[in-house]
Amino acid sequence: MFLLNGKTLSLDRVFTTEDGTQYPSNWLRLATVEEREAIGITETPDPIPVDQRFYWDTGIPKDHTELVKTWTAQVKATAGSLLAQSDWYITRASETGLAAPQSVIDHRSYIRYLSNEKEAFLAATETTDELAAYVTSQVFTDWSTPTPINTEQ
Repeated sequence: MFLLNGKTLSLDRVFTTEDGTQYPSNWLRLATVEEREAIGITETPDPIPVDQRFYWDTGIPKDHTELVKTWTAQVKATAGSLLAQSDWYITRASETGLAAPQSVIDHRSYIRYLSNEKEAFLAATETTDELAAYVTSQVFTDWSTPTPINTEQ
C-alpha cells in the first residue's frame, strides 16, 4: 500500500501532490523506490484482512454469545436441508407402512449426530477466537456420511 501525506494512493489512478503536480495513472507502477521516496511516497504492508464473520476489526471480536446463536442456527439449517432430501422416505413410511431403507435411516441418524456434535462444540467455546477456529475448520464444514444412501426401494 502506498501512502502520500497519510493518504492511501491507489495503483493505476491519477494522483496529485500537495504542490499541485499531477502524476499519471501508471506512475506508481513504473517509478522506482527512490523516485517515490523523493516526492514523499512511502510503502507499507497491506493490512491483514479481518474475517468479518467473527470480528468487527483487528482485535475487536464480535459478541461471542451472539456468534454461538448464529452459528448454531446455521448448523440446524444445514442439517435440516440435508434431512429434507430424504424426508419423502419417512413420509412414505408413515402414510403407507412401507419401511424406509435402512441406509436412509442410518444416514438421517448420522446427520442428526453430526448436528448435535457441532452444536455442542459451538456451545462449549469460550472465546470468539476459539469459535472462529472451529467454524473455519474441516471438522465443522464436513457433513459427509460414512456410507452413501441406498435409494433402491
